[in-house]
Amino acid sequence: MLGFQPYETFQLLIETGGVDRTNTLLIAACDAYARRGKPTPPEMEQFEALAGRLFPIAGPQARAKGAAILGRAEMLSPALEQLVVDNIGEDLNQFLAGATDLSEPTMLDIVARYDVPGAATIAARADLTNVVLAKLFQMNSRKVYRALASNTSIVPRGAYLSALARSAQMDHMVAESLAKRDDFDAALLAPAFFDLSDVDRVKVIQAFAHRETPKAPISKTIEQLTVANQELTKALMKLFSENRRPEVTRLLSQITGLDEVRCGQIAHDVTGASLFVILRAFGCSAYDGLKVLIHATSHDSERSRALADFATLFGNVTPESMAYLMGAWRGEVNLLELNKPEYKPFVATARRAPSNTLAPAHNPVVDQAIEALARIGARRAG
Repeated sequence: MLGFQPYETFQLLIETGGVDRTNTLLIAACDAYARRGKPTPPEMEQFEALAGRLFPIAGPQARAKGAAILGRAEMLSPALEQLVVDNIGEDLNQFLAGATDLSEPTMLDIVARYDVPGAATIAARADLTNVVLAKLFQMNSRKVYRALASNTSIVPRGAYLSALARSAQMDHMVAESLAKRDDFDAALLAPAFFDLSDVDRVKVIQAFAHRETPKAPISKTIEQLTVANQELTKALMKLFSENRRPEVTRLLSQITGLDEVRCGQIAHDVTGASLFVILRAFGCSAYDGLKVLIHATSHDSERSRALADFATLFGNVTPESMAYLMGAWRGEVNLLELNKPEYKPFVATARRAPSNTLAPAHNPVVDQAIEALARIGARRAG
């Protein structure tokens, strides 16, 4: 069998030898099987009987070593796979990650044990069955959800989409992983907006481009203040130009109803992404909004590029959609409503476009805003 003595010879050696000989036989048999390649059904059946006899009577170290060797075999039956899982010890996760094939019963066994590291390792595999996937999503574990969020072989839809979206609100690492995916609606990451990178914040805003949204409760408040739109932008521009960000924080808190901690984040967000949401939600045009953003942001060499991107976003996202995004920050909307057909993105690929394709490097709206500010500066200097 498999290039070494028949099973009866091994049986005799087991019965006439001690533990040391059993240890040696176990490791030799596992090594021979692993080197065999793809065994025939009779060979696998014979080795199962041999391994089932050797593993229980071998020493702990020999069992772990034999299981590690056996785990590298090209093909394992469910019974052999179980022997590996039961005996491999600390190398279990390495086996779960590297095994070419892993049976559903083995996966379910790991999950049923509530072995979080093992379950997280399984959650990263590409060969998950629906039954295993359902069990993984039922686990209340950040490690497992982080692995699921990064697993691009899982299609986020239905209950899985809802579970991932909720997890993103509580775990910034889940949110970051989902933001990097092309098959996940970045609009659902609105509650995690402030946990995301600069680039991913813009992705969230882009996800609302050319898109209808349900009416947010905050819209009523905004409607009462839009008549003072120009006064708002003038006040913000003045406060930012004089670097009076604590006063910006208080002003934003008054008009948005967001708590001061959140408004402080917005006031000190030098990327301008969160401030853009506020400005557009209150109906600011690109011309007026950019005048505020120029004073509020710090982009250095990338300043014109970023301002051009925001100029394009002013035209692509509606005040209503940004009010809805603000509503998500306030916890007043059910983001999963965006999955309804009437609220799906008008252009499915719009949110996937990288920020450097949003607009040409020289945007006339940006140029006008910068020129206007230059004139204001010249008058003040005179």
